[in-house]
Amino acid sequence: MRLGLIGLGRIGAFHARTLAALDAVDSLVVTDAVPAVTAAVAAEVGAEAADSPEKLIAAGVDGVLIAAATDAHPVLLRAAVAAGLPVFCEKPLAAGLADARATAASVRGARVQIGYPRRFDAAFLAVRGAVAAGELGRVHTVRSTTLDPAPPPRAYLAGSGGLFRDCTVHDLDAVRWVTGQEIVEVYATGSDRGDPMFGELGDVDAAALVLTMADGSLGLVSNSRYNGRGYDVRLEVHGAADSAAAGLDDGLPVRPLGPGALTVAGPAHTFFMDRLASAFRAELAAFTEVVAGTRESPCTVDDALAVAVAAEAATISLREHRPVRTDEV
Repeated sequence: MRLGLIGLGRIGAFHARTLAALDAVDSLVVTDAVPAVTAAVAAEVGAEAADSPEKLIAAGVDGVLIAAATDAHPVLLRAAVAAGLPVFCEKPLAAGLADARATAASVRGARVQIGYPRRFDAAFLAVRGAVAAGELGRVHTVRSTTLDPAPPPRAYLAGSGGLFRDCTVHDLDAVRWVTGQEIVEVYATGSDRGDPMFGELGDVDAAALVLTMADGSLGLVSNSRYNGRGYDVRLEVHGAADSAAAGLDDGLPVRPLGPGALTVAGPAHTFFMDRLASAFRAELAAFTEVVAGTRESPCTVDDALAVAVAAEAATISLREHRPVRTDEV
């Protein structure tokens, strides 16, 4: 099949390399707002270069992937859907919740997959399977962690929407997806003890959230932009009968201490691109199946919207120092 990729920044260029290596992809068309970037990535992966998103959409592609800046997602998503094309769009749907709701309403029913790669991580899939099979008994607590080794650039943070909308959404999606339960209440707190830019941008560099799920189970989320040992993505699910975890592999960026402690071979994961490399490949392979019509979207606009609502609840909770129900948002 012939696919088009819009946006060739850090994640877009990574996706271009992944797509070029997939057997299902016969040809790739790429474009970026910076022509030199378009030319460089096209040359690297053997893709065709398009001058604009409009020309890419009209280039006879079978599907479109959107990895452009967040504020461009709604326009590009609508344009690709209007052209009758299946679309993969990186999270989030839009920079703000009102825009996300409007965007979801305008493309609902189309073949759209939103990018949440933990849904394709082998360990996360195994934990979800154990929960669904009832192996853990009644689930009472889920712990989800995303710790970055260092903050992204200020320019990125300024357009990210804040920690909850940029980073925490991955934990919110993982908790919701693994348990099969909706998030009904969020209590969030955070701090900005690192670079002054976080306070200047009205953001935090570390956060903790308590989630209440529809069945009364609890979710505990921890995030930080400063985890010097490496990139830490983990999930634990604790039930009345058993417990299971994802992310306790040899790249675990934690130093176990004490007699009989877990041995971690290392080296520690340093970035999301090495920790989730196989998940990204599986995610994009899944999109080729969506394009081919052999698979329904594994992460719909409504899934993304539910997470956006929970992230907005977290933002309000941090500001107002209180629990916030998602039906308030």
